[in-house]
Amino acid sequence: MDGKVDLYNSNNDDEQKLPLLHNMEVPEAEQNLIRKAMSQTFKSTAHLANHLPTGTVLSFQLLSPIFTNQGNCDSVCKFMTSALLALCGASCFLLCFTDSFRDNNGNVRYGFATFNGLWVIDGSTTLPPQLEAKYRLQFIDFIHAVMSILVFAAIALFDQNVVNCFFRSPSHETHEILTALPIGIGVFCSMLFVAFPTVRHGIGFPLSTN
Repeated sequence: MDGKVDLYNSNNDDEQKLPLLHNMEVPEAEQNLIRKAMSQTFKSTAHLANHLPTGTVLSFQLLSPIFTNQGNCDSVCKFMTSALLALCGASCFLLCFTDSFRDNNGNVRYGFATFNGLWVIDGSTTLPPQLEAKYRLQFIDFIHAVMSILVFAAIALFDQNVVNCFFRSPSHETHEILTALPIGIGVFCSMLFVAFPTVRHGIGFPLSTN
């Protein structure tokens, strides 16, 4: 009987020694750091979506199987696929210089960035002089345009129809390059995009809520 009582008391002592749940909670300062890190991560991920025209990529993914004949290319298919890649690459480059704004009625207006400001495509409205500087063409826009082409090239190299069209029987070295190069381009450009995010919301890019 005494042994049972001692065992019961021993269990109570062990439970009292265990830390309470509220003592194991993450400190407020650490929680703030975690929230800031998560917020920065989501913000950086959102920036990546603004550097490649979604319309161009969607068009490429729809037309690629048709132009490449599911990867079974002849000379005509190779020419059409090359033209498709060139047009999509040019689209990625040019669309990086487009931007948008909302007029007084809340309608979205698109235009091309110039050194003097934003040239509105439909010419229905003009920006106030105090806002022209915000939309002027900058050197970083050219960097974004070049990186946008590189990212599109990585997407094209991930497309097996395109790869089979131009590299039907690649050597072992070529296969290694085709596998590693798109990943390297994606990582490199993603780091630059996060470090130097764009503020433009042009044609084919996600619209800003402001």
